[in-house]
Amino acid sequence: MNLFDQTEDFAAFSSKSSPHVVAGMPLAEKMRPRSLDELAGQEHLVGPGKPLRVQIERDDSSSMIFWGPPGVGKTTLAKIVAETTRANFVEFSAVVSGIKEIKQVMVEAAKAAEMGTRTILFIDEIHRFNKAQQDAFLPYVERGTIRLIGATTENPSFEINSALLSRCRVYVLQSIEEDQVVALLRRAVEDVERGLGARQLTADDEALAVIASYSNGDCRSAYNTLEVAAQLAEDADKHITKAVAGEAVQQRVLQYDKKGEEHYNLISALHKSVRNSDPDAALYWLGRMFAAGEDPHYIARRVVRMAFEDIGLAAPESLNLCLSAKQAMEFLGSPEGDLAIAQAVVYLCLAPKSNSVYTAYNQVRADIEHTAQAPVPLHLRNAPTKLMEQLGYKKGYLYAHDEEGKVADMQCLPDALKDRVYYRPTQEGRERVLAQRLEEIQRIKASKHGK
Repeated sequence: MNLFDQTEDFAAFSSKSSPHVVAGMPLAEKMRPRSLDELAGQEHLVGPGKPLRVQIERDDSSSMIFWGPPGVGKTTLAKIVAETTRANFVEFSAVVSGIKEIKQVMVEAAKAAEMGTRTILFIDEIHRFNKAQQDAFLPYVERGTIRLIGATTENPSFEINSALLSRCRVYVLQSIEEDQVVALLRRAVEDVERGLGARQLTADDEALAVIASYSNGDCRSAYNTLEVAAQLAEDADKHITKAVAGEAVQQRVLQYDKKGEEHYNLISALHKSVRNSDPDAALYWLGRMFAAGEDPHYIARRVVRMAFEDIGLAAPESLNLCLSAKQAMEFLGSPEGDLAIAQAVVYLCLAPKSNSVYTAYNQVRADIEHTAQAPVPLHLRNAPTKLMEQLGYKKGYLYAHDEEGKVADMQCLPDALKDRVYYRPTQEGRERVLAQRLEEIQRIKASKHGK
Protein backbone atom coordinates (compact mmCIF):
# COMPACT_ATOMS: atom_id res chain seq x y z
CA MET A 1 0.00 0.00 0.00
CA ASN A 2 1.27 3.48 -0.86
CA LEU A 3 1.98 5.50 2.25
CA PHE A 4 0.67 8.68 0.72
CA ASP A 5 -2.66 7.16 -0.30
CA GLN A 6 -3.52 7.03 3.40
CA THR A 7 -4.03 10.77 3.71
CA GLU A 8 -5.60 13.27 1.35
CA ASP A 9 -2.88 15.82 2.15
CA PHE A 10 -0.11 13.66 0.74
CA ALA A 11 -1.93 12.02 -2.16
CA ALA A 12 -1.06 14.97 -4.40
CA PHE A 13 2.62 14.58 -3.66
CA SER A 14 3.04 10.90 -4.54
CA SER A 15 3.67 9.98 -8.15
CA LYS A 16 4.77 6.95 -10.12
CA SER A 17 5.88 7.70 -13.64
CA SER A 18 3.22 6.35 -15.96
CA PRO A 19 3.88 4.79 -19.34
CA HIS A 20 0.40 5.66 -20.59
CA VAL A 21 -0.11 8.38 -23.18
CA VAL A 22 -2.87 10.80 -22.26
CA ALA A 23 -4.75 13.02 -24.72
CA GLY A 24 -3.38 16.56 -24.71
CA MET A 25 -0.06 15.47 -23.23
CA PRO A 26 2.91 17.40 -24.72
CA LEU A 27 4.96 15.46 -27.24
CA ALA A 28 8.03 15.74 -25.00
CA GLU A 29 6.16 13.92 -22.23
CA LYS A 30 4.77 11.27 -24.59
CA MET A 31 8.24 10.50 -25.93
CA ARG A 32 9.93 10.53 -22.54
CA PRO A 33 12.16 7.42 -22.33
CA ARG A 34 10.70 4.67 -20.19
CA SER A 35 13.92 2.74 -19.70
CA LEU A 36 17.66 3.24 -19.81
CA ASP A 37 17.78 1.59 -23.23
CA GLU A 38 15.50 4.31 -24.67
CA LEU A 39 17.57 7.14 -23.22
CA ALA A 40 19.58 9.18 -25.72
CA GLY A 41 23.07 10.26 -24.80
CA GLN A 42 24.68 9.96 -21.35
CA GLU A 43 26.50 6.78 -22.42
CA HIS A 44 29.24 7.71 -19.95
CA LEU A 45 26.69 7.18 -17.16
CA VAL A 46 24.14 4.65 -18.38
CA GLY A 47 26.05 2.54 -20.91
CA PRO A 48 26.58 -1.14 -20.03
CA GLY A 49 28.59 -1.38 -16.84
CA LYS A 50 28.64 2.40 -16.30
CA PRO A 51 28.19 3.72 -12.74
CA LEU A 52 24.67 5.14 -12.88
CA ARG A 53 23.27 2.17 -14.79
CA VAL A 54 24.78 -0.21 -12.24
CA GLN A 55 23.36 1.83 -9.36
CA ILE A 56 19.87 1.85 -10.89
CA GLU A 57 19.86 -1.83 -11.85
CA ARG A 58 21.05 -2.84 -8.37
CA ASP A 59 18.45 -0.58 -6.76
CA ASP A 60 21.27 1.04 -4.79
CA SER A 61 19.70 3.22 -2.12
CA SER A 62 22.36 5.97 -2.22
CA SER A 63 21.12 9.53 -2.74
CA MET A 64 22.02 11.25 -6.01
CA ILE A 65 22.35 14.67 -7.62
CA PHE A 66 21.86 14.98 -11.38
CA TRP A 67 23.68 18.05 -12.72
CA GLY A 68 23.30 19.14 -16.31
CA PRO A 69 21.73 21.63 -18.73
CA PRO A 70 17.96 21.70 -19.41
CA GLY A 71 16.33 18.90 -21.36
CA VAL A 72 19.09 16.28 -21.12
CA GLY A 73 17.22 13.68 -19.04
CA LYS A 74 17.52 14.57 -15.35
CA THR A 75 13.82 14.13 -14.59
CA THR A 76 13.62 11.17 -16.95
CA LEU A 77 16.36 9.36 -15.06
CA ALA A 78 14.54 10.00 -11.79
CA LYS A 79 11.36 8.52 -13.26
CA ILE A 80 13.28 5.49 -14.51
CA VAL A 81 14.52 4.99 -10.97
CA ALA A 82 10.88 5.12 -9.86
CA GLU A 83 9.95 2.42 -12.35
CA THR A 84 12.76 0.10 -11.28
CA THR A 85 12.45 0.49 -7.51
CA ARG A 86 9.97 -0.84 -5.00
CA ALA A 87 10.02 2.39 -3.00
CA ASN A 88 7.43 5.14 -2.80
CA PHE A 89 8.34 7.88 -5.28
CA VAL A 90 7.50 11.48 -4.39
CA GLU A 91 8.17 14.27 -6.88
CA PHE A 92 8.55 17.97 -6.12
CA SER A 93 9.71 21.02 -7.99
CA ALA A 94 11.58 23.56 -5.89
CA VAL A 95 10.15 26.24 -8.17
CA VAL A 96 6.56 25.71 -7.00
CA SER A 97 6.93 23.77 -3.74
CA GLY A 98 7.96 25.00 -0.33
CA ILE A 99 10.28 23.37 2.17
CA LYS A 100 7.35 23.14 4.61
CA GLU A 101 5.50 20.77 2.27
CA ILE A 102 8.57 18.63 1.77
CA LYS A 103 9.18 18.43 5.52
CA GLN A 104 5.70 16.99 5.91
CA VAL A 105 6.53 14.30 3.39
CA MET A 106 9.79 13.51 5.17
CA VAL A 107 7.95 13.06 8.46
CA GLU A 108 5.57 10.62 6.77
CA ALA A 109 8.55 8.90 5.16
CA ALA A 110 10.07 8.39 8.61
CA LYS A 111 6.87 6.63 9.70
CA ALA A 112 6.96 4.49 6.57
CA ALA A 113 10.60 3.59 7.22
CA GLU A 114 9.59 2.18 10.60
CA MET A 115 7.30 -0.19 8.71
CA GLY A 116 10.07 -1.16 6.30
CA THR A 117 8.97 1.00 3.37
CA ARG A 118 11.51 3.15 1.52
CA THR A 119 10.78 6.57 0.06
CA ILE A 120 12.45 8.27 -2.91
CA LEU A 121 12.15 12.06 -2.81
CA PHE A 122 12.85 13.72 -6.16
CA ILE A 123 13.49 17.49 -6.04
CA ASP A 124 13.72 19.23 -9.39
CA GLU A 125 15.67 22.52 -9.40
CA ILE A 126 17.01 21.67 -5.94
CA HIS A 127 19.38 24.65 -6.12
CA ARG A 128 16.33 26.89 -5.67
CA PHE A 129 16.39 26.00 -1.98
CA ASN A 130 19.01 27.94 -0.07
CA LYS A 131 21.60 26.07 1.94
CA ALA A 132 19.77 26.62 5.22
CA GLN A 133 16.62 25.09 3.73
CA GLN A 134 18.62 22.18 2.38
CA ASP A 135 19.67 21.38 5.94
CA ALA A 136 16.15 19.98 6.40
CA PHE A 137 17.03 17.02 4.17
CA LEU A 138 20.25 16.12 5.94
CA PRO A 139 19.05 14.11 8.98
CA TYR A 140 16.63 12.08 6.83
CA VAL A 141 19.32 11.32 4.24
CA GLU A 142 21.84 10.40 6.95
CA ARG A 143 19.42 7.97 8.61
CA GLY A 144 18.37 6.51 5.29
CA THR A 145 14.77 7.58 5.88
CA ILE A 146 14.62 8.96 2.35
CA ARG A 147 16.62 8.45 -0.79
CA LEU A 148 17.09 11.94 -2.17
CA ILE A 149 17.39 12.52 -5.90
CA GLY A 150 18.03 16.15 -6.77
CA ALA A 151 18.21 17.72 -10.23
CA THR A 152 19.99 20.98 -10.91
CA THR A 153 21.30 23.07 -13.78
CA GLU A 154 23.74 24.83 -11.44
CA ASN A 155 27.11 23.69 -10.16
CA PRO A 156 26.39 21.61 -7.03
CA SER A 157 29.71 22.67 -5.52
CA PHE A 158 28.33 26.19 -5.13
CA GLU A 159 24.59 25.58 -4.80
CA ILE A 160 24.24 22.45 -2.66
CA ASN A 161 24.97 22.28 1.05
CA SER A 162 28.40 20.67 1.40
CA ALA A 163 27.22 18.30 4.14
CA LEU A 164 24.33 17.15 1.97
CA LEU A 165 26.53 16.98 -1.13
CA SER A 166 29.01 14.70 0.64
CA ARG A 167 26.22 12.18 1.18
CA CYS A 168 25.12 12.13 -2.45
CA ARG A 169 26.65 10.77 -5.62
CA VAL A 170 26.88 13.53 -8.21
CA TYR A 171 26.29 12.53 -11.82
CA VAL A 172 27.12 15.07 -14.53
CA LEU A 173 24.81 14.90 -17.54
CA GLN A 174 25.98 16.25 -20.88
CA SER A 175 24.10 18.02 -23.66
CA ILE A 176 22.59 15.65 -26.20
CA GLU A 177 24.53 15.54 -29.46
CA GLU A 178 22.79 17.09 -32.45
CA ASP A 179 22.65 13.84 -34.44
CA GLN A 180 21.07 12.10 -31.43
CA VAL A 181 18.41 14.82 -31.22
CA VAL A 182 17.70 14.36 -34.94
CA ALA A 183 17.25 10.61 -34.37
CA LEU A 184 14.81 11.29 -31.52
CA LEU A 185 12.82 13.70 -33.68
CA ARG A 186 12.67 11.16 -36.49
CA ARG A 187 11.37 8.57 -34.07
CA ALA A 188 8.73 11.00 -32.83
CA VAL A 189 7.56 11.70 -36.39
CA GLU A 190 7.18 8.00 -37.13
CA ASP A 191 5.97 6.63 -33.77
CA VAL A 192 2.26 5.84 -34.08
CA GLU A 193 1.64 4.97 -30.44
CA ARG A 194 3.43 7.83 -28.66
CA GLY A 195 4.50 10.27 -31.34
CA LEU A 196 3.09 11.92 -34.45
CA GLY A 197 2.88 8.79 -36.60
CA ALA A 198 -0.91 8.66 -36.61
CA ARG A 199 -0.97 12.10 -38.25
CA GLN A 200 0.86 10.68 -41.30
CA LEU A 201 3.39 13.47 -41.50
CA THR A 202 6.69 13.36 -43.36
CA ALA A 203 9.80 15.35 -42.55
CA ASP A 204 13.01 16.14 -44.41
CA ASP A 205 16.25 15.26 -42.64
CA GLU A 206 17.49 18.83 -43.04
CA ALA A 207 14.29 20.11 -41.43
CA LEU A 208 14.87 17.97 -38.36
CA ALA A 209 18.50 19.09 -38.35
CA VAL A 210 17.36 22.73 -38.19
CA ILE A 211 15.18 22.00 -35.18
CA ALA A 212 17.95 20.02 -33.51
CA SER A 213 20.55 22.72 -34.07
CA TYR A 214 18.42 25.37 -32.40
CA SER A 215 17.50 23.12 -29.48
CA ASN A 216 21.07 23.49 -28.14
CA GLY A 217 21.02 19.90 -26.87
CA ASP A 218 17.67 20.37 -25.10
CA CYS A 219 15.42 17.46 -26.12
CA ARG A 220 12.34 18.97 -24.53
CA SER A 221 12.79 22.17 -26.52
CA ALA A 222 13.31 20.13 -29.71
CA TYR A 223 10.11 18.15 -29.20
CA ASN A 224 8.14 21.33 -28.48
CA THR A 225 9.44 22.92 -31.67
CA LEU A 226 8.59 19.76 -33.63
CA GLU A 227 5.00 20.02 -32.39
CA VAL A 228 4.80 23.57 -33.75
CA ALA A 229 6.26 22.37 -37.06
CA ALA A 230 3.71 19.55 -37.21
CA GLN A 231 0.84 22.00 -36.75
CA LEU A 232 2.21 24.20 -39.52
CA ALA A 233 2.65 21.20 -41.83
CA GLU A 234 -0.90 19.96 -41.24
CA ASP A 235 -2.17 23.28 -42.49
CA ALA A 236 -0.21 22.66 -45.72
CA ASP A 237 0.71 19.30 -47.28
CA LYS A 238 1.68 17.38 -44.11
CA HIS A 239 5.34 17.67 -45.03
CA ILE A 240 7.84 19.30 -42.68
CA THR A 241 10.38 21.10 -44.85
CA LYS A 242 13.41 23.15 -43.85
CA ALA A 243 11.32 26.30 -44.34
CA VAL A 244 8.56 24.97 -42.09
CA ALA A 245 11.12 24.02 -39.46
CA GLY A 246 12.61 27.51 -39.62
CA GLU A 247 9.19 29.06 -39.11
CA ALA A 248 8.54 26.71 -36.18
CA VAL A 249 11.82 27.71 -34.57
CA GLN A 250 10.85 31.36 -34.98
CA GLN A 251 7.46 30.83 -33.36
CA ARG A 252 8.94 28.84 -30.49
CA VAL A 253 11.49 31.55 -29.73
CA LEU A 254 8.87 34.26 -29.92
CA GLN A 255 6.59 32.27 -27.65
CA TYR A 256 9.14 31.82 -24.89
CA ASP A 257 11.26 34.98 -25.14
CA LYS A 258 9.55 37.81 -23.29
CA LYS A 259 11.31 40.41 -25.48
CA GLY A 260 10.28 38.73 -28.71
CA GLU A 261 13.84 38.08 -29.92
CA GLU A 262 15.36 34.89 -31.24
CA HIS A 263 17.54 33.86 -28.33
CA TYR A 264 19.36 31.00 -29.98
CA ASN A 265 19.57 32.71 -33.36
CA LEU A 266 21.23 35.75 -31.85
CA ILE A 267 23.82 33.96 -29.73
CA SER A 268 24.65 31.73 -32.68
CA ALA A 269 25.11 34.78 -34.92
CA LEU A 270 27.31 36.47 -32.31
CA HIS A 271 29.51 33.41 -31.82
CA LYS A 272 29.93 32.73 -35.52
CA SER A 273 30.73 36.38 -36.23
CA VAL A 274 33.47 36.33 -33.60
CA ARG A 275 34.82 33.06 -34.99
CA ASN A 276 34.91 34.62 -38.46
CA SER A 277 36.81 37.72 -37.19
CA ASP A 278 33.99 40.13 -38.11
CA PRO A 279 33.84 42.84 -35.39
CA ASP A 280 31.10 44.84 -37.09
CA ALA A 281 28.70 41.90 -37.27
CA ALA A 282 29.63 40.76 -33.77
CA LEU A 283 28.91 44.19 -32.29
CA TYR A 284 25.58 44.29 -34.11
CA TRP A 285 24.41 40.92 -32.81
CA LEU A 286 25.68 41.77 -29.33
CA GLY A 287 23.69 45.00 -29.42
CA ARG A 288 20.60 43.08 -30.53
CA MET A 289 20.92 40.77 -27.55
CA PHE A 290 21.27 43.63 -25.09
CA ALA A 291 18.34 45.44 -26.73
CA ALA A 292 16.23 42.29 -26.36
CA GLY A 293 16.82 42.28 -22.63
CA GLU A 294 18.98 39.17 -22.66
CA ASP A 295 20.58 38.29 -19.32
CA PRO A 296 24.05 39.94 -19.46
CA HIS A 297 25.47 37.10 -17.36
CA TYR A 298 24.45 34.64 -20.07
CA ILE A 299 26.16 36.76 -22.72
CA ALA A 300 29.29 37.07 -20.58
CA ARG A 301 29.44 33.31 -20.06
CA ARG A 302 29.20 32.69 -23.80
CA VAL A 303 31.87 35.30 -24.54
CA VAL A 304 34.22 33.63 -22.04
CA ARG A 305 33.54 30.33 -23.76
CA MET A 306 34.51 31.85 -27.13
CA ALA A 307 37.87 32.84 -25.66
CA PHE A 308 38.98 29.27 -25.02
CA GLU A 309 36.98 27.54 -27.76
CA ASP A 310 37.95 29.71 -30.75
CA ILE A 311 40.92 31.82 -29.65
CA GLY A 312 42.68 29.46 -27.31
CA LEU A 313 46.45 29.60 -26.96
CA ALA A 314 46.83 31.74 -30.07
CA ALA A 315 46.00 34.67 -27.76
CA PRO A 316 45.77 33.26 -24.22
CA GLU A 317 45.38 36.73 -22.72
CA SER A 318 41.90 36.87 -24.25
CA LEU A 319 40.52 34.65 -21.46
CA ASN A 320 41.68 37.08 -18.75
CA LEU A 321 40.29 39.98 -20.76
CA CYS A 322 36.88 38.31 -21.01
CA LEU A 323 36.83 37.44 -17.31
CA SER A 324 37.74 41.05 -16.50
CA ALA A 325 34.94 42.25 -18.78
CA LYS A 326 32.51 40.00 -16.89
CA GLN A 327 33.64 41.49 -13.57
CA ALA A 328 33.34 45.02 -14.93
CA MET A 329 29.84 44.28 -16.20
CA GLU A 330 28.82 42.97 -12.78
CA PHE A 331 30.44 45.95 -11.02
CA LEU A 332 28.98 48.68 -13.26
CA GLY A 333 25.70 47.12 -14.31
CA SER A 334 23.89 48.06 -17.51
CA PRO A 335 24.29 50.05 -19.71
CA GLU A 336 27.82 51.07 -18.64
CA GLY A 337 28.93 47.48 -18.15
CA ASP A 338 27.69 46.50 -21.61
CA LEU A 339 30.64 48.36 -23.09
CA ALA A 340 33.08 46.06 -21.27
CA ILE A 341 31.52 43.05 -22.97
CA ALA A 342 31.56 44.88 -26.30
CA GLN A 343 35.27 45.60 -25.87
CA ALA A 344 35.97 41.94 -25.16
CA VAL A 345 33.95 40.87 -28.21
CA VAL A 346 35.90 43.18 -30.54
CA TYR A 347 39.19 41.88 -29.14
CA LEU A 348 38.09 38.29 -29.72
CA CYS A 349 37.16 39.13 -33.30
CA LEU A 350 40.58 40.60 -34.05
CA ALA A 351 42.62 38.03 -32.11
CA PRO A 352 44.29 35.13 -33.95
CA LYS A 353 42.15 32.01 -33.87
CA SER A 354 42.93 28.49 -32.70
CA ASN A 355 40.68 25.63 -31.65
CA SER A 356 43.58 23.21 -31.15
CA VAL A 357 43.07 22.77 -27.39
CA TYR A 358 39.29 22.49 -27.84
CA THR A 359 39.79 19.79 -30.48
CA ALA A 360 42.47 18.01 -28.45
CA TYR A 361 40.33 17.87 -25.33
CA ASN A 362 37.36 16.48 -27.26
CA GLN A 363 39.63 13.73 -28.55
CA VAL A 364 40.81 13.05 -24.98
CA ARG A 365 37.22 12.71 -23.78
CA ALA A 366 36.47 10.29 -26.60
CA ASP A 367 39.51 8.15 -25.71
CA ILE A 368 38.60 8.13 -22.03
CA GLU A 369 35.33 6.40 -22.93
CA HIS A 370 37.42 3.38 -24.00
CA THR A 371 40.43 3.65 -21.68
CA ALA A 372 39.02 4.92 -18.38
CA GLN A 373 40.34 1.83 -16.62
CA ALA A 374 43.83 2.01 -18.14
CA PRO A 375 46.34 1.73 -15.27
CA VAL A 376 48.76 4.54 -14.50
CA PRO A 377 52.26 3.40 -15.53
CA LEU A 378 54.19 2.20 -12.50
CA HIS A 379 57.02 4.70 -12.94
CA LEU A 380 54.53 7.59 -12.64
CA ARG A 381 53.13 6.38 -9.34
CA ASN A 382 54.35 7.50 -5.94
CA ALA A 383 55.67 4.89 -3.54
CA PRO A 384 54.87 6.12 0.00
CA THR A 385 55.17 2.59 1.47
CA LYS A 386 57.86 -0.07 1.27
CA LEU A 387 55.41 -2.57 -0.19
CA MET A 388 54.52 -0.23 -3.03
CA GLU A 389 58.21 0.30 -3.72
CA GLN A 390 58.75 -3.46 -3.82
CA LEU A 391 55.89 -3.75 -6.30
CA GLY A 392 57.72 -1.45 -8.70
CA TYR A 393 55.96 1.82 -7.99
CA LYS A 394 58.12 4.80 -9.03
CA LYS A 395 60.79 2.52 -10.52
CA GLY A 396 62.28 4.08 -13.65
CA TYR A 397 60.90 7.56 -12.98
CA LEU A 398 63.12 10.31 -14.38
CA TYR A 399 63.07 13.72 -12.65
CA ALA A 400 62.85 16.19 -15.53
CA HIS A 401 64.77 18.93 -13.69
CA ASP A 402 67.80 16.66 -13.54
CA GLU A 403 67.65 15.90 -17.25
CA GLU A 404 69.38 17.76 -20.06
CA GLY A 405 66.97 20.26 -21.52
CA LYS A 406 64.61 19.62 -18.57
CA VAL A 407 62.94 16.87 -20.64
CA ALA A 408 63.11 13.13 -19.91
CA ASP A 409 62.64 10.40 -22.48
CA MET A 410 59.81 8.85 -20.50
CA GLN A 411 56.35 7.57 -21.48
CA CYS A 412 53.61 9.40 -19.58
CA LEU A 413 50.49 8.02 -21.30
CA PRO A 414 48.98 4.60 -20.52
CA ASP A 415 50.32 1.77 -22.68
CA ALA A 416 47.03 1.64 -24.60
CA LEU A 417 47.61 5.23 -25.74
CA LYS A 418 51.35 5.16 -26.22
CA ASP A 419 52.53 7.79 -28.74
CA ARG A 420 48.99 9.24 -29.01
CA VAL A 421 49.05 12.91 -30.07
CA TYR A 422 46.21 15.20 -29.03
CA TYR A 423 47.53 18.74 -29.06
CA ARG A 424 48.54 19.98 -32.49
CA PRO A 425 49.37 23.70 -32.23
CA THR A 426 48.65 26.02 -35.10
CA GLN A 427 50.94 28.72 -36.46
CA GLU A 428 48.54 31.46 -35.31
CA GLY A 429 49.54 34.19 -32.86
CA ARG A 430 51.26 33.12 -29.65
CA GLU A 431 50.64 29.50 -30.50
CA ARG A 432 53.39 29.69 -33.10
CA VAL A 433 55.86 30.04 -30.22
CA LEU A 434 54.27 27.06 -28.45
CA ALA A 435 54.57 25.03 -31.65
CA GLN A 436 58.27 25.84 -31.79
CA ARG A 437 58.71 24.83 -28.16
CA LEU A 438 56.86 21.57 -28.78
CA GLU A 439 59.17 20.80 -31.71
CA GLU A 440 62.16 21.50 -29.47
CA ILE A 441 60.82 19.10 -26.82
CA GLN A 442 60.33 16.43 -29.44
CA ARG A 443 63.92 16.91 -30.71
CA ILE A 444 65.31 16.57 -27.18
CA LYS A 445 63.35 13.37 -26.61
CA ALA A 446 64.46 11.98 -29.97
CA SER A 447 68.11 12.69 -29.20
CA LYS A 448 67.83 10.78 -25.93
CA HIS A 449 65.83 7.88 -27.27
CA GLY A 450 67.79 4.66 -27.29
CA LYS A 451 70.64 5.95 -25.16
